[in-house]
Amino acid sequence: MEASPGSLVRLRINPAPSAALAADFVPTLLSVAKQTRAIFGLKLSAAGFHNGQDQMLLALQPDCPTTVSHLADTLGVRPSTVSKMLDRLIEKGFLARFADTRDARKTLVRITPAGVEAQRRIQTVWDAIAADLTQSLGEETDVLTEQLGKLDRHLASKLMRLR
Repeated sequence: MEASPGSLVRLRINPAPSAALAADFVPTLLSVAKQTRAIFGLKLSAAGFHNGQDQMLLALQPDCPTTVSHLADTLGVRPSTVSKMLDRLIEKGFLARFADTRDARKTLVRITPAGVEAQRRIQTVWDAIAADLTQSLGEETDVLTEQLGKLDRHLASKLMRLR
């Protein structure tokens, strides 16, 4: 059976997902997120890190100190969460906390040389996981990455208003 030209245009312009696909979307998204984070957790643990520490270390640049609140905004978490993670990473010698010379009310954070080395190890873990995941998708990776980025921006915007 052949569709009329008008119906093809309508399908291309408004491709509404089926009810079954829409119902599976959020559970599938949550499952992928949980499984991805679990894989990261296992791989990071083998490298001596915990979930979250990887993103914090990768968010910092050598010779570019930042505030706890800026780091919290970058990571999408509360400043109290950043402070707890900072304490652990400072104990390991990966980060240093110091007073801002221009504003005594502010505390700055910088990455240490040991932290830069930790970044290299973490990036190796990230690269290996990314290679595995993108290989499983093949040519669909670009489209999925674009769509997930769009969804990420949408959710980040909603969270900003709710926090």
